Amino acid sequence: MNSMNRMKKLLCTVLAMMLLGMPAFAEELPAFGVCVYDGTDTFMASLRLHLETYAQGKARLTVYDSRNDQNLQNDQVESMLEAGVDVLIINPVDRLAAGYLIEKARQRQTPALFINKEPLLEDLLLYEYAFYVGADGAESGRLSGEILAEYFLAHPEADKNGDGTVQYVLIKGEPGHQDAELRTQNALKPLQEAGFHVEKLQEDTGMWRRQLAQEKMAGFLLAWGDQIECVISNNDEMALGTINALKAAGYFSGGRFMPVVGVDAISPAIEALRQGSLLGTVFNDGERQAMAAVDLAILLARGEEISADTYSYPITDERFVWIPYQRITREDLPDQ
Repeated sequence: MNSMNRMKKLLCTVLAMMLLGMPAFAEELPAFGVCVYDGTDTFMASLRLHLETYAQGKARLTVYDSRNDQNLQNDQVESMLEAGVDVLIINPVDRLAAGYLIEKARQRQTPALFINKEPLLEDLLLYEYAFYVGADGAESGRLSGEILAEYFLAHPEADKNGDGTVQYVLIKGEPGHQDAELRTQNALKPLQEAGFHVEKLQEDTGMWRRQLAQEKMAGFLLAWGDQIECVISNNDEMALGTINALKAAGYFSGGRFMPVVGVDAISPAIEALRQGSLLGTVFNDGERQAMAAVDLAILLARGEEISADTYSYPITDERFVWIPYQRITREDLPDQ
């Protein structure tokens, strides 16, 4: 009798929930398989945290660290596809490997969403459910260049030899990396548009790492000394490394200053801005990238239409979701 009463109560509860428009039982959350190219990368560690935080209660995430090894990432993607994930979210080790990963996803009819490292358009076009969410590397380069141009216009003494030419050194992120190439190519344009000639004294690769950039900058200082008039870095981690080398050489004290710019606006870089050792950075909005990626992945997992009514972010060329950068200097920081 008691079991019969319990069954009646359960049926009444289900019927009541249906009448109220509520699901009788919790809908299973979609499963997303996530790969980050290197979990020790400061920005990617932050982006991973944003993905996990925003996905809570919306999706189940399984996250793999590919440890900067494309073969390992290929195996991880294969494993996730075998496990039957609903959507892949991939930060590729090598952007040129995206075509292979997209083909694997297409064979399984699993949507593939790439983040932070832009695949080639022709690879994305291989599959109607392949997308990219990230920021435009060209924009970040241009914004960092604008910070430098404004500084040199406001401080004629920064042109140490008064020749109208900005002598610079550059720490590049990674050979062939889309963001590294675009940031490098576009950082100089605002200086040239402001009327300055530019001369590259030396360029080297820092692989996005602070310690390696510090070593490269120490070498630049030995080779060029006070001929260097500014430092362009493809990200903040490397910018902080160059600042360490500059401090060891006596800069940022006794009136000696060197303009250094980076990209990402990570917390240690913001602190360097406050202290006056970093001239400027460009905010790479990892939180919004994570939100845009998760929202798009949910629509793809549900097979729902992607339109202005269902998705808050514009899609360019049917494949790209661009999250804008924002330049930051010391003047932009709130007073403490």
